[in-house]
Amino acid sequence: MLIDLEKAKDLLSLNEVVAIPTETVYGLAGKIDSESALKKIFSTKERPFFDPLIVHVSSIEMAKKYALKWSSTCEKLSQAFWPGPLTIIVEKNDKINPIITSGLDRVGLRMPDHLMALELIKSIGTPLAAPSANKFKKTSPTSASHVEDEFGSDFPIIDGGRTEFGIESTVAGVFEDRIEIYRPGVITRDEIQSVVDIPVKYKKSPVAPGQLEHHYMPNVPITITYEFETSKKSDYQDFFIWKLEDDPVFVARELYNNFRIAQENNHKGILLILDKNFHENEKWFGVLNRINKAKTYEI
Repeated sequence: MLIDLEKAKDLLSLNEVVAIPTETVYGLAGKIDSESALKKIFSTKERPFFDPLIVHVSSIEMAKKYALKWSSTCEKLSQAFWPGPLTIIVEKNDKINPIITSGLDRVGLRMPDHLMALELIKSIGTPLAAPSANKFKKTSPTSASHVEDEFGSDFPIIDGGRTEFGIESTVAGVFEDRIEIYRPGVITRDEIQSVVDIPVKYKKSPVAPGQLEHHYMPNVPITITYEFETSKKSDYQDFFIWKLEDDPVFVARELYNNFRIAQENNHKGILLILDKNFHENEKWFGVLNRINKAKTYEI
C-alpha cells in the first residue's frame, strides 16, 4: 500500500511501522521513543533481538542528542559523509532504548541521503530506527515493489524510487584512538582515513548489524566462481548467470535487484562470475561482503 509522507507521519505517531526509502536500501521504520514500534520492527522482520538497529536522524544536531559524547572524530566524519551511507557507532546515552542496541552500550547513528526520509524524520522530530525492510537474513529491498513482495500489498510503503547505492551503509565504530569498520559499504576505509588522523581498520563486532555468517540471501542458492568456460554453460541452463561488470558502483546498485529477478523467474540458482582482482580493490569490499554472506557454494 503506497502512502504519502503525511500518512506515514500519522502511522508512525500511532506507534506503527512503515517502509521508507533511503539512498542505500528501503528501511522498516519506527519511532525510537516507541517501545511497541521497536518491538514491531523485530516481529515484522522476524529478527532476533540480539541484532541491533541503526538510528536514522535528520541532522548532525539530532545525532548529538543521543550520543554520550560527540567527539571531534565524529564531527569530522559527519561533516564529510552526512547525509550519506555511513553509520557512526558511538556510546549511547539513556535516551536510547536498549532494545535498539541489543542491550549494548553503543548505538549506530546515520543521516540518510534521501529527501523523503529526511523530511519525514524532521517533521516527526524524532529519529527512526530503520533496518532493511525485509525478512531477517533475506535480500534487502531496493524498490517499493520489493518491500511489497516481502510483506504484502497491505503494508504501508513510501515509494521513493530505486535506491541510489543498492547496498547497506558502511558501519564504523568510533573510539578515541581508532576507528573500526564493522561492515564495508560504498564509503571505503581510505575515504574515511582521508578525513581523520587516527588509524582506521576492519574488524567484526556484535554492535553492528549484518555480522552473521549468512545474510542477504535470496530464495535460490548462489554459486560464485572466478573462472567460467563457455563450454560449461549447458550445465547451468536453468541458472541466472551474471558475469559481474568492472564497475563496483553499478554492480552494488543491481546486486539485490538481480537476486530478486532470479527468484521471481524461478531460476534453479544464481551463478556469479567474479574477477579475482576485485579482492584487491577496496571499492569492491562492500559488494564482496554481501556476496560472500549470501552465497551457498564457491567453485
